[in-house]
Amino acid sequence: MRMISADDVDRSLTFPALVETLREAFRKGAVQPVRHHHTIDRPDGAASTLLLMPAWTDLHAAGTSDGGHIGVKIVTVSPDNNAVAKPAVMGLYLLLDGKTGEPQALIDGQRLTQWRTASASALAASYLARKDASKLLVVGAGALCPFLAKAHSAVRPIAEIRIWNRSRYNADKAADTLRQGGLNAIAVSGLDAALAWADIVSSATISTEPLVQGDRLRPGTHVDLVGGFTPAMREADDAAIRRARVYVDTRAGATKEAGDIVQPLASGVLKPEDIVADLHELARGEKPGRQGADEITLFKSVGAALEDLAAGIAVFRHISR
Repeated sequence: MRMISADDVDRSLTFPALVETLREAFRKGAVQPVRHHHTIDRPDGAASTLLLMPAWTDLHAAGTSDGGHIGVKIVTVSPDNNAVAKPAVMGLYLLLDGKTGEPQALIDGQRLTQWRTASASALAASYLARKDASKLLVVGAGALCPFLAKAHSAVRPIAEIRIWNRSRYNADKAADTLRQGGLNAIAVSGLDAALAWADIVSSATISTEPLVQGDRLRPGTHVDLVGGFTPAMREADDAAIRRARVYVDTRAGATKEAGDIVQPLASGVLKPEDIVADLHELARGEKPGRQGADEITLFKSVGAALEDLAAGIAVFRHISR
């Protein structure tokens, strides 16, 4: 069994290639049970979340006779980890031979998650963002921030990137990192003004109070919501939902786990039939993406085990050459 580090993952993947890998994965599909979601209470009154995300190659759908692969990601989310200078999300990905069950690789799950999450957002943007979208706002300066900036830049002609974060210091650090990588990025203090400026708004926070105000969005904006992964978390308000054509990564996951979808469904702001498509339907050409230059589109991602499996296989194959 191979042990694959974060650096190995970085050397194995590029955003243009991984976006296309995920596009093909959503076309073909995989068996992906709804993930296990457990709250871990701690004596100090705080809580962590344990996520178990299994998936395996759908051999029947793929029309292949090989054994395929089985994968499972084990993730913990501890929101207060920033107090001890550690990332909120920790994880490992175990890749197995689909026929024998033999372990093939143990992959750094944190890095794999960052790559596949950002690439799934970029995949959605390839259908939903205007082709000329050049102004990207990233809300949240956590570990995902540079990945989202680079992924969106791989599918749209991003010329300017602005980063907003509750802590300006962290926004400045994130912008500096992107500039060192050759991207035109700055930190900003005014969220409302940045929302009105952007062509693409990519939000990656664990906020329970909406940060993306729909009334601030200009016509033609694409909103990418990445951070919230429980019904209590929410990054965009009702106005954003009302103004937008709404898309999700998977209907089963988003309608059960994503507060940005669950809460509007419960209040009646959003009806199930208002969700235009998921990534399976977009990738297969079964449902339409953006229909006009002035419409607002909104994509909610909660993460799909299919994405981890496809990315994990891509890393394993690259390492095994």
